[in-house]
Amino acid sequence: MDAIRIERLSKTFSSGRKALDEINLRVGIGEMVALIGASGSGKSTLLRHIAGFTASDPQPSQIEILGRPIQQNGRIVREVRSIRRDIGFVFQQFNLVHRLTVETNVLIGALARLPLWRRLLKRFPQSERERSRQALAEVGIGDKVHERAANLSGGQQQRAALARALVQHARLILADEPIASLDPESSRRVMDMLTMLNRNHRLTVVVSLHQVDIAMQYCARTIALRDGRVVYDGPSAALTPALLQQLYGSAARELLDPAAPTAANHFGTQPKVA
Repeated sequence: MDAIRIERLSKTFSSGRKALDEINLRVGIGEMVALIGASGSGKSTLLRHIAGFTASDPQPSQIEILGRPIQQNGRIVREVRSIRRDIGFVFQQFNLVHRLTVETNVLIGALARLPLWRRLLKRFPQSERERSRQALAEVGIGDKVHERAANLSGGQQQRAALARALVQHARLILADEPIASLDPESSRRVMDMLTMLNRNHRLTVVVSLHQVDIAMQYCARTIALRDGRVVYDGPSAALTPALLQQLYGSAARELLDPAAPTAANHFGTQPKVA
């Protein structure tokens, strides 16, 4: 069984633009995979389809999550909510409720398995509170339990989002450019946390990234998109500047970003758990 299996996935926007074009992919359980591509290549659209947020074109196609179909032939299945319990989606802009405490934001990950009355009143069992505090400590912000989410830095908010995925008991994490708006040190910490979740909890991680050097440092496998199509799926180490130039032409500059410090300068030579 794969963590993700995609067959013939296509998506056409109302403007007529083809956002995804006959995508076929498999991601194994426990893999940590980078998804790269220039702006408009289809990375976010693909992740949203995998999570069942968006339906594909009405044609023969299928997306399975851990052996269960989440959408088929352009229709999202009725059981989508139960399937989403296994998916932790990490957004670029963190998706926290700023007025709530960090602990409450993390506890939201437990809502799906609680009785309706507890969900309505936000009355969380002590066992869930202990789990949320353990998760926050694991991602390095255990001292922020009672802080309002609005008071956290961007990197801390992203780590709170990862703690929420732990409390959710997610088995698959889809991270949509989680470091795009972060400074280099915060970016390193977030990527280290994703690596920790992958290694220590055997979570499957698919993370979309803009810079190839970061993908090479943290992910053994990279899937590259261009104009909604998979143009490369293989070892990250093989993504040389020459190959990227061949795949993307002038758009390769956006992925290589020669004006920016390399991942090695940003993060050091090896990923570390912060």
